[in-house]
Amino acid sequence: MSKEILVVVDMVSNEKGVDKNIIFEALECALVNATKKRYGYDWDVEIKIDRHTGDYITQRRWVVVNDEAFESEERQISLTAAQAKKPGILVGETLVEAMESVAFGRIAAQTARQVIMQKVREAERAQVVAAYLARVGELLSGIVKRVEKGNVILDLGNNVEAVINRDEMLPRESVRLGDRIRGYLRSVKPESRGPQLLISRVAPELLIELFKLEVPEINEGLIKVVHAARDPGSRAKIAVHTQDPRIDPVGACVGMRGSRVQAVSGELGGERVDIILWDENPAKFVINAMSPAEVVSIIIDEDAHSMDVAVAEDQLSQAIGRGGQNVKLASQLTGWHLNVMTASEAEKKQEVEVHSLVQLFMNKLDVDEDVAGLLVAEGFSTIEEVAYVPLNEILDIEGFDENIVEELRNRAKDALVTQEIANEELLESQAPSAELLAMEGMDEILAYQLASRGITTLDDLAEQAVDDLLELEHMDEARAAALIMTARAPWFADEKQD
Repeated sequence: MSKEILVVVDMVSNEKGVDKNIIFEALECALVNATKKRYGYDWDVEIKIDRHTGDYITQRRWVVVNDEAFESEERQISLTAAQAKKPGILVGETLVEAMESVAFGRIAAQTARQVIMQKVREAERAQVVAAYLARVGELLSGIVKRVEKGNVILDLGNNVEAVINRDEMLPRESVRLGDRIRGYLRSVKPESRGPQLLISRVAPELLIELFKLEVPEINEGLIKVVHAARDPGSRAKIAVHTQDPRIDPVGACVGMRGSRVQAVSGELGGERVDIILWDENPAKFVINAMSPAEVVSIIIDEDAHSMDVAVAEDQLSQAIGRGGQNVKLASQLTGWHLNVMTASEAEKKQEVEVHSLVQLFMNKLDVDEDVAGLLVAEGFSTIEEVAYVPLNEILDIEGFDENIVEELRNRAKDALVTQEIANEELLESQAPSAELLAMEGMDEILAYQLASRGITTLDDLAEQAVDDLLELEHMDEARAAALIMTARAPWFADEKQD
């Protein structure tokens, strides 16, 4: 029997490429099952096989419990009985006794085969997970094995399969059995039926990995791909940068007569790729990203993280792109919200904003239009800036002396104090209700912000739209929707009760 066990372990280990220790554990498990079948009890049995000789011993185990807590003689033994067999043993310890071992016969062999195959499958799955988990984020290539409900199953070799879900395929992309296609490994999901390798054909990272294949300068670190944005199957933009002044990063990615970019485009079903020069200056980067449209002017709003991009009248449609595609990709690439408009529209908007600021300074600082206009022309846009910017920045304004500046700063500070008092009075007069303060997801600051807008009860909040709450500071769409639905919960409860 010892030799048979060693032969089985060697054979299965060599055939399946599985560690011998896993096979030994499977055999131990099979022998335990055979032992339980022979005796017909739910015993706690332990079998240990000597890894060198193949010999094995069988032991039965009991947990020692207090006499009054004894419930099952199959897995438990009372303290009195246990101490009769092994003096000094304590409650909670395990009493172990050797018992007769079953022979490694036909039943044990059948059970062992089933357990071994299960262990082998588990080991193979673990090997696949270990091998591919470290490759998440890489470009993989496989042969189309089958298509199931639009999902493509790829054979990666060595009995490893990957899945490209239908929504991860390029629009209108058709594949046939035997086709070889590339994809970006998004994730690895260990599952009982086998690990799932999830591959994407629409991820922006796929575009970057394809350029790494086609452009040696990227792999060598001479050119860096900073960002990529895609409208899969239609158009894409990729931002590149280099520290080496001798290299043209855009030209290198385009290749001789466009050979490199065409190779990438061909892999993506003819997807048109714009190669953009990255710039650390956000405005210059946006100008590059809006290509092929030419930007006339840009106004940056740091607080809203947005830019007003002005283009010539005849280039407006080109700047926006079909269905807003060009400006959408440029926005994704740069990370800025872009408002595209004509130069005349931008000028009118600027005039309105300037007039609004002039009126603000005239009203809050009690100055004439000339002084307010000078402040706006010098870049001041809030009362806070007038009150607290360094003194020399205001003194640099032509026609302003120390007396004028001091007076303006005092008036600005008074205006801020007045506004603060007004805000406090408003909060006191419009305090949120107790139920609004206690609502799930609500905090005191937000509750008082809502109250300042006349939203003091759950019903008031339930009647709001998501867009209404987005005007609040630090509010996003997901949280706004969640707050409104929580406030509406009592409505649904009442309807259900009715």
